[in-house]
Amino acid sequence: MTAPDPRLTGPERTPAPVPPPDDIERRRLVSGLNRRRALQLGGLGLLGLAIGAPGWGPSAGLALAAESLSEPETLRSANGLLRVRLEVAETSVTLAGRPAHVLTYNGTVPGPTLRLRPGDRLHVELVNRLSDPTNLHTHGLHVSPRGNADNTLDVHVQPGESFHYDIQLPDDHPPGPFWYHPHEHHLTADQIWRGLYGGIVVEDAGPEVPVTRDRVLVVSDTTLDDDGHPVQVSEWQRMEGREGELVLVNGQLTPTLEARPGERERWRIINTCTSRFLRLRLDGHKVDLLATDIGRLAEPRRVDEVEVLNSGRVDVLVTVGERTGELQGLANPRTRGGDGPSGAPGALATLRVGGSPVPALPPVPAYPQLPDLREVQPAARRTMVLGLDRAGGGHEDHGDGHGSGGMVMTIDGRPFDHARTDVVTRLGTVEEWTYVNHTGMDHPMHLHVWPMQVVAIDGRPVEGVVYQDVVRVSAGGETTVRIPFEDFDGRTVFHCHINDHEDAGMMAVVEARTG
Repeated sequence: MTAPDPRLTGPERTPAPVPPPDDIERRRLVSGLNRRRALQLGGLGLLGLAIGAPGWGPSAGLALAAESLSEPETLRSANGLLRVRLEVAETSVTLAGRPAHVLTYNGTVPGPTLRLRPGDRLHVELVNRLSDPTNLHTHGLHVSPRGNADNTLDVHVQPGESFHYDIQLPDDHPPGPFWYHPHEHHLTADQIWRGLYGGIVVEDAGPEVPVTRDRVLVVSDTTLDDDGHPVQVSEWQRMEGREGELVLVNGQLTPTLEARPGERERWRIINTCTSRFLRLRLDGHKVDLLATDIGRLAEPRRVDEVEVLNSGRVDVLVTVGERTGELQGLANPRTRGGDGPSGAPGALATLRVGGSPVPALPPVPAYPQLPDLREVQPAARRTMVLGLDRAGGGHEDHGDGHGSGGMVMTIDGRPFDHARTDVVTRLGTVEEWTYVNHTGMDHPMHLHVWPMQVVAIDGRPVEGVVYQDVVRVSAGGETTVRIPFEDFDGRTVFHCHINDHEDAGMMAVVEARTG
């Protein structure tokens, strides 16, 4: 059984346009490995590559000295408070086993993992040591968008300055994996591509899930030049949505996880890639889905593979089998016809099994079912049309750098303008939104603050109660969601989370008002 598939302003930095090639290079298998994987290994100077049988089976014929998985520093709340200082700076680190010059939170890629509990308060001092402005978004958290909370519209931390965020989680905040990253318009894609991302975990408020160990796996991608700097990408790559040659787990290339037969591990997988959609499979081991994004299931569901859209997350239980296997990234195209980016990245990590078997753990406690908004009469039904204007379309320049010329992404025919409120809704209501995609690319649509229940894909009802904060809208298709506008008023945004598309204008402002 497979997992459900429910389908502000800063200075612009645009590299010199590169004409699109006549024949876009596509990733192909090279002697049992895809081309990108071969580039990774060759670029890192790794030797001893034993070509085995083609395909995606365990080990894939690689004879490499892999390093053990390392997890980011974990910062935990105490007595209802987590106080953190995050310093943003360009730093020299080891990335994928080689020297790299990237952007970091507190000197590491990924940044530290923040562990919170429902009802906690998060204080973050964000210190900007960059030459560009930046800010902070706590992706997926159901928190206020106002003042010095998760305010991506009004907070811009200038070079050499700092800002104090004060974010209060509700007492009933859903558990699960989330993440933080910059959300400075026009700079978001570049800053994430260059290393600015870190995980957040909200712990279970009720009975704990019995596991042997709990791992946070932050998946990212980038491409480094010969000097170890993330490469500048062309306008064509921005239009498609950039994807990196290096696909990393916690900043490592194919790290190894050690486990004994019968152990049950909890993997909180966070896709921080700038554009790449992941489809993951772990043969030889039992995988049970606990949650997708903010949507915790009432009980675990056995799956063969899971999809993790870029910026999305999954919370899974892995019951370890008897043999070593690999966490495989399968092909997940995101263009009409399936010939575009998101080729198969291949092995992302190795689960090495050894030692004597361990006794089975107790069953996972049931979790309260999330409310089914299909039973609620929507206060409004809205349609949001996603579009692309390759020539700029003569759009008026609103001071956000989007005048005529160049690529412009739109919602309802208009590129993002932080001063304009596109949607006004009333607090305490449920609305139904249908995202309609008039482009040839899939778009992962993300709404800040409020989760979305996916109710239909291309007009077909979705079975079960599926909550996500980023939903896939297929090329030429549509996805319908219902949104509970609860708890928090204020202005925030919804946008495509292919970060290059967001920076190019596929973002709009929604305001929830009281009364």
